Amino acid sequence: MTVRQIALPVLLVAVLAVLPFFASGTLLNFLVSALIIALGAQGWNLLAGFGGQLSFGHAAFFGTGAYVTAILQIRFGINAWAGMAAGIAIGAAVGWVIGFLSFRARLRGSYFALVTLAFAEVLRILANAAEFTGGAAGLLIRLQPGFGNMQFPDRGVFLWLVLACILLVLLLTAWIERSRFGAHLVAVRENEDAARALGVDVLATKLRAITLSAAITAAAGCLYAQNFLYLDANIAYGTWISVEVLIAAIIGGLGTVLGPVVGALALHGVGEVAKIAGGQITGIDLVIFGAVLILSVAFVPSGLMGLRRLVKGGRP
Repeated sequence: MTVRQIALPVLLVAVLAVLPFFASGTLLNFLVSALIIALGAQGWNLLAGFGGQLSFGHAAFFGTGAYVTAILQIRFGINAWAGMAAGIAIGAAVGWVIGFLSFRARLRGSYFALVTLAFAEVLRILANAAEFTGGAAGLLIRLQPGFGNMQFPDRGVFLWLVLACILLVLLLTAWIERSRFGAHLVAVRENEDAARALGVDVLATKLRAITLSAAITAAAGCLYAQNFLYLDANIAYGTWISVEVLIAAIIGGLGTVLGPVVGALALHGVGEVAKIAGGQITGIDLVIFGAVLILSVAFVPSGLMGLRRLVKGGRP
């Protein structure tokens, strides 16, 4: 990695890390929620932005991470940090299984996207019916505050934890961008048959991508569970998370390192402003999300990160 590749993610995280010293609780809550989505968007971007494998079902990984860490804490009394590690590992395993079944069948494009959506829906239905997940009533993560339970009296500490995860994933993505694995991902994205002819193991490349993507998105799910302290199937495996990580990555810039973070912050910022301006209009933020996505795809297809090239006179 170059110094610039390392410096930009570190600078962004450093700026956000200073905010707990003077920001209000409302702003901190906004940042935590937006950055959890940004983490999930980083996972989606790795698979779709770099690898070209569009997914409509990343809720399958997000929900798995959230439920595993919550169940291990509530049912078995396991430390939240160990629960998060288990949630990430099992989320990655779910990603590998979905990828193996899909990619061995040579599914791609809209077929792969619909299969991921179907897996997420199946998991949602199972979680809604199973007793150990709390069924339709869900799970309330009511535990004693403390470091072991990942519940801190100072809201800023949790923001720093989320930022630490964001920084690790940003650095990992920057490394992948310049690695042989990253080159293989781009080759598969551009033309699978040509990549295979050049000696790229397409199946192995896709499996590594979806496994790593699922692990990152599962980490976002774990943090979500510890942040909101309540889960049900429609939250953990709901289509909302698949849609939000997708839109955040597209608006920020597909196949870029910082794009998903920038996109998530911008998307949630616009959403909050829309809620305030719209008053009692239900769903106004969703309308704004759709409008922003349409405008982004129509006029700045490379996302907010592509505006730099647009300003310099290049293609957006």
